[in-house]
Amino acid sequence: MGSIMLASMSGQTLQRKIAVVLTGAGHLDGAEITEAVSTLIAISETGASYQCFAPDLANESGANVLQMSQRIARGKARPLSELRPADFDGLVFPGGFGAAKVLSNFAMKGSQATVLPDVVRVIQEFHKDSKPMGFICIAPTLAGLVLGKTGVELTIGEDGEAAGELRKLGALHTVCPVTDYISDRDQKVLSTPAYMYDDAKPSDVFAGIRKMIRELVEMA
Repeated sequence: MGSIMLASMSGQTLQRKIAVVLTGAGHLDGAEITEAVSTLIAISETGASYQCFAPDLANESGANVLQMSQRIARGKARPLSELRPADFDGLVFPGGFGAAKVLSNFAMKGSQATVLPDVVRVIQEFHKDSKPMGFICIAPTLAGLVLGKTGVELTIGEDGEAAGELRKLGALHTVCPVTDYISDRDQKVLSTPAYMYDDAKPSDVFAGIRKMIRELVEMA
C-alpha cells in the first residue's frame, strides 16, 4: 500500500498524523510490546506519521509509565496531558493490562470502572470530531467505558466475562478472530482482539492490527 495522503487546496499533500497512547512496557502492567510495535509498523507502512503519548504517573509497581513507554517509542513519548486531538487525524490504544490498570481500573471493577480524565477527554474529543479511533486487545473496554451509551460496536475476541461487562455498558460486542478486526463505521471506532487470544501467534496479532490500522488511516 502506498502512502495515504490528503490533497490540500494548494495541490500539496498533508501527511496523516496518528496519536498512539502507550501505558508502559510489558503486558502485565503496561502496553503489550508486540501490539505496540505492530501498531507503529502498521502506521508507518501507510505513509502516515505517529506520535506516542503516555500518562506521566506511577503504575502499580511504582515505575513511571511515561518513562517505560519511552523505551518503546525510542525516547519520543510525550505526556498524555499534552495530547490535543485537533493536532491529529486518528488515535490508537494498543492493549496490555496497562489499558485496564493504568488508563482505567477495568481489571478490578469491570463495568463499574473509572477512566483517567485525560483518556476520557481525548476519546470524547476524537469522537465528537468524527476522527477514527482504534482499540486493541483489552483496550476496547476504554471505548466501552467512555462511549458505551452510544451503542458502539466493539470486539475483544470471544464472548466471555469481559464481553459481558462491555454489554452492561451499552456497547455491542461482536466475536472476531485474531487476524481480523471490527469496524463501527458510523462512529469510526475500530477494534481487534490481538492477545485476547492467549495462543495467538505474533504474525496473527500483526495481521489483525495491520488490517485495522489501514482502515483507520483511510478513514482519517
